[in-house]
Amino acid sequence: MPELDGELWRDIYWASFDDLRLHARHYPVAEGGARPAVCLPGLTRNARDFHYLASYLCNHPHRPRPVYCLDYRGRGASQHDRRWENYTPFIELIDTLDFMTAQGLHQAAIIGTSRGGIIAMMMAALRPTAMGVVVLNDVGPVMETRGLARIMGYVGRMPVPRTWDDAAMMMREMNERAFPAIEAWQWEEMARATFNEKNGRPAAGYDRKLARAFGSIDLSRPVPDLWPQFMALGQFPGLVLRGANSDLLSAQTVDAMVERHPNLRTVTVPGQGHPPLLKEPETVEAIGMFLAAND
Repeated sequence: MPELDGELWRDIYWASFDDLRLHARHYPVAEGGARPAVCLPGLTRNARDFHYLASYLCNHPHRPRPVYCLDYRGRGASQHDRRWENYTPFIELIDTLDFMTAQGLHQAAIIGTSRGGIIAMMMAALRPTAMGVVVLNDVGPVMETRGLARIMGYVGRMPVPRTWDDAAMMMREMNERAFPAIEAWQWEEMARATFNEKNGRPAAGYDRKLARAFGSIDLSRPVPDLWPQFMALGQFPGLVLRGANSDLLSAQTVDAMVERHPNLRTVTVPGQGHPPLLKEPETVEAIGMFLAAND
């Protein structure tokens, strides 16, 4: 059993099918617990994004549940892949399913932010027994070109700040227009989730070669939609969160998702863009209530 780091999570390391050392956080519960949750981050993000939510879910007053937060290959504390061509949702799905099999996780609650939601849709189509309920954080079967272009503009191009104060300032300059509801002190919190730490200073939080894989998308042509994969989620209770200022998931797409899914609830997070940070009490409580109602 891995040692408990602090009081809330254990670090788990495992080997991928091609022998990369991958990392996840495990937020355990004292005994038993409700359906486990598996949190899948966004494109350049990592397990730290889910700390607030995972802490709430594993200590829920009525339905505590174990939570697992993954770092994809090349992100967070996971080893970088020498082949940048492997930075794809399909390979990341394989890594996720291998991890879930090793941990004995079946019919889990899958919570996917952006890229993680794409992986969740693919999971529903390819191995539906792995999940039992799904939360999509600001992602759907149609992704707006404007949001994709913005993401493409910074992936692999962000400089690493020299200090945490500089990192907080960078986060504010990049995001304050879409996230007017964020308090001033939260920008450093966002920075510490975004960047790794080395010798007390910010370090790159992901492999810059990720930009090569993501940059292969041709925005001059219509981006293929994921309606077939989304329709596979129809057999599971679903919750979709949308940032009120999101440039990736439109309100029209959410309406179309509700029309096509027989059991889909929606929550709009005010004052936030893509994706909501999952740190506000109202949002995490809504997720907790939804999961508890569908255990």
